[in-house]
Amino acid sequence: MSELLFRQDAYLQHCSAVVTQVAEQGIQLDRTIFYPNGGGQPGDSGLLRLADGREIAIVNSVKGGAADEVWHVPAEGSILPAVGEAVQLELDWARRYTHMRYHTALHLLCAVVDAPVTGGQVAHDKARLDFGVEMAALDKDAIEAQLNALVDAAQPVTARWISDAELDAQPELVKTMSVSPPRGAGEVRLIEVAGTDLQPCGGTHVRNTVEIGRLVVQKIKSEGKQNKRIIIAFAA
Repeated sequence: MSELLFRQDAYLQHCSAVVTQVAEQGIQLDRTIFYPNGGGQPGDSGLLRLADGREIAIVNSVKGGAADEVWHVPAEGSILPAVGEAVQLELDWARRYTHMRYHTALHLLCAVVDAPVTGGQVAHDKARLDFGVEMAALDKDAIEAQLNALVDAAQPVTARWISDAELDAQPELVKTMSVSPPRGAGEVRLIEVAGTDLQPCGGTHVRNTVEIGRLVVQKIKSEGKQNKRIIIAFAA
């Protein structure tokens, strides 16, 4: 298992670590800044630098079986490090920061559209949420205007922790029907956009909504009788 440094500070771009396991799944470290694929957010990529100067390209990060288990997937053909070897981690920061901005934007979209969330995904050039709602309830221009008003409001985005029991007592905090809050350690991380949104989330986020930048609603389309998809992107 790894110490997940990104949970405490999503802006960390470098850190040192020690290799704890090397297997078919990839490389496991005692600590990491790499977010593993999950909750609709892609896994991070970047580099591992070894003491002898070698670099290992990490093309993806994925979850293991335990709550704090992260596998760093090396590029095909990489010469792998030995267990116990010290490494330096370097995040592909531009890619991660894009994910952070989009992920926080989706929390704003949750606040704008008053309906159950049935799915979601962050990509490098867009993000989307699916809602259990009638198409007639969705106005593209109004949603876009409300999103940008929340961005411009420059609201702080903070994290705090509650126990599993506290979450069980407040089921209304869970807004996503398709993704369960990350559990397993006895406590659950809440992400709060001040005055706007509060929900369990294990992803990485910006510190203030103004960092998201101007958004456009690219498309609203039907994905079933009551499943409607809203796709957003950064304005050009």
